[in-house]
Amino acid sequence: MKYRQNNSIEVSAARRRSAGRQLTASRRKRVFHRRAGRRATGVAPILLSIFDAEVVPLLKAAPGIRAVAVYNEMLRRHPELSEGIRRTLERRIRSWRAVHGQEQEVIFRQTHESGRLGLSDFTDMGSLGVTIAGQPLDHLLYHFRLVWSGFEHAHVILGGESFVALAEGLQNALWSVGGSPLYHRSDSLSAAFRNLDADAKVDLTHRYEELCGHYRMTPTRNNKGVAHENGSIESSHGHLKNAVRDALLMRGTRDFDDLGSYRAFIDEIVSRRNVFYTVPSRLIGHRLRVRLFDDRLEVFIGGAHLMTLPRGRGHADGRHDQVVNYRHVIHSLRKKPMALRGLVYRDKLFPRLEYRRAFDVLIEQLPDKQACKIAVELLALAHDRGCERELAEELARTLDAGELPDLAALRALFGPDPARLPTVHVQLASLNGYEVLIGTACAGEVA
Repeated sequence: MKYRQNNSIEVSAARRRSAGRQLTASRRKRVFHRRAGRRATGVAPILLSIFDAEVVPLLKAAPGIRAVAVYNEMLRRHPELSEGIRRTLERRIRSWRAVHGQEQEVIFRQTHESGRLGLSDFTDMGSLGVTIAGQPLDHLLYHFRLVWSGFEHAHVILGGESFVALAEGLQNALWSVGGSPLYHRSDSLSAAFRNLDADAKVDLTHRYEELCGHYRMTPTRNNKGVAHENGSIESSHGHLKNAVRDALLMRGTRDFDDLGSYRAFIDEIVSRRNVFYTVPSRLIGHRLRVRLFDDRLEVFIGGAHLMTLPRGRGHADGRHDQVVNYRHVIHSLRKKPMALRGLVYRDKLFPRLEYRRAFDVLIEQLPDKQACKIAVELLALAHDRGCERELAEELARTLDAGELPDLAALRALFGPDPARLPTVHVQLASLNGYEVLIGTACAGEVA
């Protein structure tokens, strides 16, 4: 207060701020010295005395030992140690290993080529709790995957890993994809080799090589116990199991009437995860060449360009897309309309939302056979008359009015039917008349 009486307000305020900063710095300094003193007289000296003498020899003798195990061992040896040394000890161990630790295995990520490598593996599905008619199903999934495209195939296997299971699953996968990669890789099939003598192991290896040779693949195996060498399929196991688990939860029950129903359930889930494209049915049996771009696929047969397809994209949850054009399959679907009922890519078959709405309403109010027949004929009408958008608008008006589509009325509206158009015959004039005319003109010029 005396200082304030003899000086201006500004000078007094500055003096107070300076004093406050000095007091704060002094307090911090005292706190720092107290903490430093505790460190100097507590944890650090004890660790310094035992780290080089006991911890380092332990790390050298057992390079893979965990830091928590070393911590527990030091507490056992030295009861006077505080439990609060754990983080300090872990930091010191981490620092020591960074300088003196062993070299670790490096994983070299590869750039894969189209059609080069396919992978096979088995995964246990016991944790999902699937039952058949109330009885637990002890089973595996044979899992095949093409590394570059991500195409997958899965097959339910009863029993353990075996050559028979591998052969059946691999054959079904190759028939499903419609071809074979240059190389096929599997694990060591340890379960198949277990308890076999030398001759049996040689025979099993020979059969595996013959199986791959039949499909013109070069057989390879990853090193035993090195799972990451099959990483492109090992990581996919988890995604597939999660997809099956989610589908079971949405289904509301894990019980199936029979094994065939469960296998169909698995087939549908796996098919959703593959990028699926349709092409005109006339190309069945032909080998196509596809050029892949960021936004499209260019399809060739030999050197001739056939078509351009939009490129499908995978979903965030691991599911793949389906790129389907109803025009490619409508001719065959009209012969088998009931195939629409359980079609795997049915939702992608409908070109617009109105067609899907119409199918949902039809299947709800009519018998399945009649509903599928009408839905397929609606697609055929859109294709034959070139009225996909206009028909969709008419379907929207019909459904909004609470009515069902009337095929006869729609055909009349979007007529005429190309099949009923009259055939026009054009009678061409005889060329003899032109020759006579030309001959007359030439004779007049000569005269």
